[in-house]
Amino acid sequence: MTTTKQIAAVSSIAGARNSSKLRRVARTHPEPAAVTENFRGDREAALRSLNAALATQLVCVLRYRRHHFMVRGLDATRSAEEFLLHSDEELAHADLIAERIVQLGGEPDFAPGTLRERDGVDEVPARTIIEMLRENLAAARIAIERYRGLIESLGESDRTTRRMLEGILGVQEAHAEELLELLEDADAQ
Repeated sequence: MTTTKQIAAVSSIAGARNSSKLRRVARTHPEPAAVTENFRGDREAALRSLNAALATQLVCVLRYRRHHFMVRGLDATRSAEEFLLHSDEELAHADLIAERIVQLGGEPDFAPGTLRERDGVDEVPARTIIEMLRENLAAARIAIERYRGLIESLGESDRTTRRMLEGILGVQEAHAEELLELLEDADAQ
């Protein structure tokens, strides 16, 4: 069903005056999902931005996982635990973003071959704990700026996506703080 038909279906549902008419219209047009006539955002632009954010989250999951296993061998238990926790949280964010993409009538892009291209962050190989912490901190800061920009661009046009992204932004900011603390501790040793 096209977006125009979805909007018309939702409009018909909203205009229904009695419950029997409402049921009939709802059964005839079950596809509208989250895109209603009151959705004021640019759906295609939102889907592109959300798929870019999904790529960022997936790359973060992989980087944190890699670093988790690498620092375990360097006897850095605290950093290893933090990297694993961050990886799990980034995966949860990826799931939220993918779900929202589907709600908006799009398809989440999990294609591994284009993750780096869509993420747009140059990965720097890290082999020491300090390098890993710096790389993760830089990536967290980039993600923070991207989420702030995306939230600002959404404005009030899509409050649901905005609230979701604000929640993710809060966790990204906490990650940056935790990574900075770990980096300061590692630098002091």
